[in-house]
Amino acid sequence: MSQKNLDRHNRWRSVTVSFRVSPEENRDIQTRVRLSGLTKQEYICRRLMERDVVVIGNPRVYKALKEQMERLFTELQRIEAGQQIDAELQDTIRTVAETFGGMRDEGRIKQ
Repeated sequence: MSQKNLDRHNRWRSVTVSFRVSPEENRDIQTRVRLSGLTKQEYICRRLMERDVVVIGNPRVYKALKEQMERLFTELQRIEAGQQIDAELQDTIRTVAETFGGMRDEGRIKQ
């Protein structure tokens, strides 16, 4: 059994919550978590409780952005002129664009 953890409010995080997602949903969640710089647990908790996900730019976030941009570039090169871009790729592009667009001088990103 995993060890209990204290959150920022000195509460024990002793309850496990789990749910199933499709492989596509999992990839989308993983992408958003990497771009946020948070742990998956913290990211999901904030989103479920409708709290802002404010990201402080750090090397891990910038690396995730760079890797995602490389994947997007490769995928866009693969698409021939006149073809439709699928909804999943559009959503990923939108997420990366919002992350870049939300960057502030102090290195904070709001998703």
